[in-house]
Amino acid sequence: MTEHPERPDRAESADEPVPSGPAGPGAPPAGPGNGGPAPRPSRRRRWLSAFAVLLLIVIPAGYLALSAAQSRDSGQEKEERAAMAGLTWHWPSKVQRRIYDVRIPAYSYPVAFFETNSFKTSSLYVTFRTSQEGLDQFLANYGRTRDDLKKGDVTIPPDKAKRVKWDFSIGDGYAGLVHHQKAPRPTQRITVDFAEDGHPVVYVLSTTRF
Repeated sequence: MTEHPERPDRAESADEPVPSGPAGPGAPPAGPGNGGPAPRPSRRRRWLSAFAVLLLIVIPAGYLALSAAQSRDSGQEKEERAAMAGLTWHWPSKVQRRIYDVRIPAYSYPVAFFETNSFKTSSLYVTFRTSQEGLDQFLANYGRTRDDLKKGDVTIPPDKAKRVKWDFSIGDGYAGLVHHQKAPRPTQRITVDFAEDGHPVVYVLSTTRF
């Protein structure tokens, strides 16, 4: 009986190549770039993506609306507090005088001011007593003289004057003018009380619009 030599086991043969391909051992899973179909996104993932996009749109818009509302409320509260406090018997700051273009002559006394701020306009109320020379200097800042003041003309509206308790219904020595300037430069409404000879009292409402 002829003996056949034993065949080496296929798994132990180092010379036999290992099958390759999708069905072969060690083959990578099917997918993009490996010959397989691209996976379809799940319905949950699509919903999450849409929700994330919605948040990116809604949250900034809501934040801007809230900020604008808070800004308006803050301005209204500031204005109400100032109205309760009334005129401040002191000189306005240099910044305020520059912004509203109100140049108070030196040695004016007493001086008082009041500032209001709203969403579209800001106003500075100023009153001061000065000399005839001081009045001339003040009007010259706007290219005006006393001859430009119209006698009997109160240029500050009653509803505006009421806010700072200015009463122009008493007396008859008033004269005024309006110095118009193109926005955003302020416009000045100037009324002068000549009741006390040699010591005119000046009332100014300077308003700037944004």
